[in-house]
Amino acid sequence: MKRILFLFIVITLVMAEDANAQEKYSISNKRAIKIYEQGRDEYAAGNYQEAKTLLEKALKREPEFIEPLLLLGDLFHSQEKWEKEIEILKAALRIDSTFFPPTCLNIANAAFNAGDYDQSLDYLVRYKTMTNNENARKRADNMIRHVTFVKNTLNAPYDIELKNEGPNVNSDFDEYWPSLTADEKTMVITVLVPRDMKLYSEKGGDLPKSSMFFQEDFYVSHSDSSSAWQPRSLLKGRINTTSNEGAQTLSADGNWMFFTGCGRSDSKGSCDIYFSQRTETGWSAPVNVGAPVNSPFWESQPHFSADGKTLYFISSRPDGVGGKDIWKATVTGTKDDGTPYFGNLENPGKPVNTPQDENSPFLHHDGETLYFSSNGHQGLGGMDIFISQKTDSAQWSEPKNMGYPLNSPKDEIGLIVTAKGNRAYFATDGQDAVTKGKDIYSFELPEDFRPNPVLYVKGKVFDAETGEMLPADFELINLENEETVVTSKGNRFSGQFLVCLPTGGEYAFKADHPGYLFYSGNFNLKGEHPADKPYYLDIGLQPIKKGASVRLENVFFETDSYALKPQSKIELNEVVAFLKNNPEVRIMIEGHTDNTGTEEYNTELSKNRARSVYDFLIGKGISEKRLEYKGYGFSRPVDTNETEAGRAKNRRTEMRIL
Repeated sequence: MKRILFLFIVITLVMAEDANAQEKYSISNKRAIKIYEQGRDEYAAGNYQEAKTLLEKALKREPEFIEPLLLLGDLFHSQEKWEKEIEILKAALRIDSTFFPPTCLNIANAAFNAGDYDQSLDYLVRYKTMTNNENARKRADNMIRHVTFVKNTLNAPYDIELKNEGPNVNSDFDEYWPSLTADEKTMVITVLVPRDMKLYSEKGGDLPKSSMFFQEDFYVSHSDSSSAWQPRSLLKGRINTTSNEGAQTLSADGNWMFFTGCGRSDSKGSCDIYFSQRTETGWSAPVNVGAPVNSPFWESQPHFSADGKTLYFISSRPDGVGGKDIWKATVTGTKDDGTPYFGNLENPGKPVNTPQDENSPFLHHDGETLYFSSNGHQGLGGMDIFISQKTDSAQWSEPKNMGYPLNSPKDEIGLIVTAKGNRAYFATDGQDAVTKGKDIYSFELPEDFRPNPVLYVKGKVFDAETGEMLPADFELINLENEETVVTSKGNRFSGQFLVCLPTGGEYAFKADHPGYLFYSGNFNLKGEHPADKPYYLDIGLQPIKKGASVRLENVFFETDSYALKPQSKIELNEVVAFLKNNPEVRIMIEGHTDNTGTEEYNTELSKNRARSVYDFLIGKGISEKRLEYKGYGFSRPVDTNETEAGRAKNRRTEMRIL
């Protein structure tokens, strides 16, 4: 079991040359003292067996000689022989409990490491009664809180069953740092592979895991229709090198990747964050993302949020809360080759970051649930995994330890959660006897730690006339608060896209490409929506020319009225932007209704609704010479008027190019 950071105090008294020196010891037997000092010197030299023999010899001469008992306790501690340590230190207390009060502290530490939390707490309380030092009492109180937390956590384990992802993903090498697309179809992992497979085989795999013998590369596995992972393969393209590549993050659609590279010729510091994108022939050559993300300090462990614009990462730069902190930066634009650049550097601050170290941030696709590792919050030891969620005031909640058995006295880092929010992946070792090192595991996430489920819409964009694939730009906008929830870009060579859809809201969905009419969609995800039923949508964009039209899905009117609802301005502002970007275009605004009511009534209603849009556009500076409007009533239905769903489709506003 990994030791916790208790201060183990060893009593070592240096004997002076004068005749009165023996008075510094608990006994006066010069021969026993000499043997003890020889044992102490052997211990200092690292000769533990010789030291143990001499210390026991000194005790045989003087059974109540406290100093060798205390030093033997330290020796057993260094060998992680906790029961032996406790036994020998209790013997010292029986001789004189006041000789060295921190002995109670050391017994408490050993009992904790042995898993005897009640005994640990007993001796911590006893230590508090033996010292008047305020700092020592505060330290004991901190230890009591920690031991109590560990005891309560281990006594209330979560029902977690780890599933090894099997030989198609894992091997005898170390696999770690999984990253996953939102549709769970692609997983990229970091693998520690031998530089020389022949040497590795000759040594039977027994090589030091150092950069001299191993390097990190990226591998990918794809899932089939049954959600089973297929045999992994080396990631294609120019991303893997003879240097180390690791700690990667995929964008939700799998088209972008950020990762950590260290000691490269273009590095800004010891380790930097790099970018690569998926191309027709594989992954592009990595590009250093530069300032403000990278600095002369250590940057690593990036996570690219599903909103398509926020990069979280770890940095040791000095102007944070302390140690290694979580930071974030925002995409402020892209270069001609599609490479993003960043601005708006921000430290989320407390309570997420601490004066110690944070690691492996992962913001779930819901944009509100953050998973990360830390040794600065109350944990079981080493790095534990925590969860924090945004409050109503958009602040991060006090992080919550994700408990046992996910956390342990070892280091746990690199947890990711599926978009559906029901399953998590991470890497660990020692969980089974199938493989030799770290493997990728998954498990059902306990309800206490689940985020809001997120759906997605995926498909491809193409020219409606020629069928040519188009790399469109996408925006998902919350109709209630006008916040842009997601920005995304379709694949540059296939036109494929994936956009995450957080449940609980209603969204305007826009896709556009230069030279084409934009696509307008609407997703109303309020109420219950099964997370296992995503949307599939192939979008044919119409070239900008006479007769082309688009249905404005996010233009809304009050019932039986031509008064525009406030959320309509999101879509209408898109029309304004389109007209300003295409000054040669004239358009017709067309209003349509269902067949409820008379023909005269519906014709007038549709005309007035079209006029409301016309007036809005003029109010935004669009010349009336570029605009016309007309109401068609229910004369041009696009669906049946026999059902509510059909009537809803017939009630619409369209924009047609004149």
